[in-house]
Amino acid sequence: MGLSSPTHAEASATEVSADAASSAGLRRSMGARHLVMIAMGGVIGSGLFVSSGYTIATAGPLGAVIAFLIGAVVVYLVMACLGELAVAFPVSGAFHIYAARTIGPATGFATAWLYWLCWAVALGSEFTAAGLLMQRWFPGVDVWIWCFVFATVLFTLNAISSRVFGESEFWFALVKVAAVVVLIILGGAALLGFHPLAAGSYPSLTENFSTPQGLFPNGFTGVFVTCLAVFYAFSGSELIGVAAGETADPGKNIPKAMRTTVIRLMIFFVGAIIVIAATIPYEKVSVDESPFVTVFSMLGIPFAADIMNFVIITALLSAGNCGLFSCARMLFSLADEGHAPKAFRKLTKRGIPLVALCVSMLGGLASLISSIVAPATVYLVLVSIAGFATVGVWMSIVASHYVYRRTFVRNGGDLSSLPYRAPLFPLVPILAFALCVVSLVGIAFDPNQVAALLFGVPFVGACYGFFYFKYGRRRKLAPVVTDEASVSS
Repeated sequence: MGLSSPTHAEASATEVSADAASSAGLRRSMGARHLVMIAMGGVIGSGLFVSSGYTIATAGPLGAVIAFLIGAVVVYLVMACLGELAVAFPVSGAFHIYAARTIGPATGFATAWLYWLCWAVALGSEFTAAGLLMQRWFPGVDVWIWCFVFATVLFTLNAISSRVFGESEFWFALVKVAAVVVLIILGGAALLGFHPLAAGSYPSLTENFSTPQGLFPNGFTGVFVTCLAVFYAFSGSELIGVAAGETADPGKNIPKAMRTTVIRLMIFFVGAIIVIAATIPYEKVSVDESPFVTVFSMLGIPFAADIMNFVIITALLSAGNCGLFSCARMLFSLADEGHAPKAFRKLTKRGIPLVALCVSMLGGLASLISSIVAPATVYLVLVSIAGFATVGVWMSIVASHYVYRRTFVRNGGDLSSLPYRAPLFPLVPILAFALCVVSLVGIAFDPNQVAALLFGVPFVGACYGFFYFKYGRRRKLAPVVTDEASVSS
């Protein structure tokens, strides 16, 4: 394995080495609050604001709640593994570093390109969706113009400095979080009987959970199929690992951000789904309208549709902001490992990998063009791989953690010396990996998602094949130092 002797001294020295490198490269300028909002911004998006209607219609009210609870558990398991790795290796674009140093460089290479393509496709999708939503207020302005405007804004925010990116994402995400909190508070109060602005009768808390077809109107299979989509709805929480290399005091801030993010995601996602499922009868949930708009309209909130249109646009731009950041850091990290052109390592005076940022934006724009020119061919392939990538990256994270911890103990490491360690090892990584595998197997039985396997698996195979053809079996990994003296030397 690439991780030759992972003792606590090495973990500490690796962090020192990363800190030293950052002084001349990527800047450690983000704190815990930035990390939390980056993760929240990456997760809270169309999966909650729009697709939650599909989840409720497919699984039923109680089934949707159960599906999101399962998703929250999987996120906790993955984040627990990610926390230990991110503290041990606080480097930017960290996912493929974890895999390369524990499982093998080819796995790290495949993980990085899988995740890069995932976010590049997401960029194109988010620009298109945001442009379409702007048509509500500016019907005379072409969608492509809004796409260009949004792309320019996000590129500028990312190109200035990582702190500007972190601050912008903090406020982007704050708008979305505020919308979810308002829904939970006002919707919950209305379900308990307090709805002064609502016209006519309003359902009670448990009224819509008991359907004429029973607790699971489409059977428990509907819950299982919905779990697959819910996993994707929770994607983005792993962005904390991408930002680890630009975090001040990672040993303290990363675990704090992990805990805060998991708790808030559980409260916000599950709480919102409970309110929506209890308010709107499952057979009347519209997949064409955001359930948030429906609930706010039922509550009698003035201009509910316009408010939520603004919130959803903000959600899309927030996810795009995170995606562009993630893409650039992945390319920078690949180049730093010697597995991408050296030009991607070039940094501005403010520590921004500008070439990697430009290439990532071009990838997003290429995805945008393909969504318009070839939606049934090229874009279908890209979207399928992007959907497959989320679970693939999670599997890479938990497998890397499993190998890392076992190697650490085998080489005489003292667990009590680790700044942060995932609980209940090896149950946590094994259970997380198993649930991810089950979700991928389930995709094969869902006609709407099977394309993810048909295109995703060959793409990963192609990444492995290219790596061995280009680099052979040699390992171009950053050396793992054994003590702080070697760092200073």
